[in-house]
Amino acid sequence: MSHSIVVYFSRSGEQYGVGVVEEGNTAVVAKIISNILNVPLFELKPKNDCYPKTYKALTDMALREKKQNTRPELAADLSDFDDYDTVFIGAPNWWGDLPMICYTFLENHDFTHKTLIPFVTHEGSGFGGIDEKIKKTVKPKKMLMGFDILGSTAQKNQAQTQSAVEKWLKNIGF
Repeated sequence: MSHSIVVYFSRSGEQYGVGVVEEGNTAVVAKIISNILNVPLFELKPKNDCYPKTYKALTDMALREKKQNTRPELAADLSDFDDYDTVFIGAPNWWGDLPMICYTFLENHDFTHKTLIPFVTHEGSGFGGIDEKIKKTVKPKKMLMGFDILGSTAQKNQAQTQSAVEKWLKNIGF
């Protein structure tokens, strides 16, 4: 486990089904994984954070970025990426895809010798093909079965979320 890391993108503010939150849905799940496995976290943050805090404005911006195939610049990169052999990558499902900032991270790193494990939060769309889109973007040595959970569950029932994450991690060998 010492060679694993949890990399994630998450947003606070107004969220569908839960209202305004101080900590994003994906951040909740990322921290649970990190705590269970006792591995570090790395949050993907945009260099120029212009993401709106209101739900409708955020989803509109996310759709524009997707249509334009934008690659937002990261505020910081994971400088010791090569030290990890297993990378958990987490994000919200935005319009059936990863947020574009996640592609910035994925495309800037070589995953050919890594095990990649995706996880997503959503409000009913599950993975929405995100796992397949990741495989098309990077060619990891291995990609394990991912995890998805409703963002509202992550926010409103962290005990249930913890239990689901524990079960998933056990199923994939952690």
